[in-house]
Amino acid sequence: MATTTPPPSPQPTGDPRWVALFHGSSPGTWRVCAESPHRAPVQYALGEMAQTVRARGGTLAVSLWGPQDGAWRRFDVQAAAAPVPRPPAGPEEPSRLSERMDARKRQVLMAGLSKAGLYDLASDDHTAVQALVERLDETTVRRVAGWLAAAGGGAVSP
Repeated sequence: MATTTPPPSPQPTGDPRWVALFHGSSPGTWRVCAESPHRAPVQYALGEMAQTVRARGGTLAVSLWGPQDGAWRRFDVQAAAAPVPRPPAGPEEPSRLSERMDARKRQVLMAGLSKAGLYDLASDDHTAVQALVERLDETTVRRVAGWLAAAGGGAVSP
C-alpha cells in the first residue's frame, strides 16, 4: 500500500494568528485543530494530537501557520511540535475541573447516604466522605452510592 503525501495546506483566513491544520481522511481536506493568538497553546495541542494519533497507529499530517511581520507564514512543524511543558498544577492550586469533579463526587455520595437514611452527619463522617472523594474515581463513587441507596431501600442508579 503506497503512502501518499497530502497536498499543501491552504493559508488560513482572517487575521494572522497561530493556527494548526490537520489533513483529514478525504482527499484535499484540511481542518483547523488548534488556533490561538499565542504559539505555546497551539504547539501543545499539536504535541498532544501527534501523541494520540501515533498511539493509535496512525500517521499525522499537520501544517502550522502563524504571524510574521503582520502576514501569514507557514512554519516548520517538526520544530513547532516540540513538547511544550505543561505548567505544574500544585496541590495547593487544584484545577477548576478537578474542583467540579470533586464536588460532583461529594454530591453523589451525600445523596447515597441520604437514601440510606443517614441525614445527620458528624464531622468525622464529612471527613470520611472527603477521603472517599479524594481517593476514588467517579465510577467507583457511583457504585458505592448505589450500594448505600440499595441498603436504604432506594432505587439503585449506577
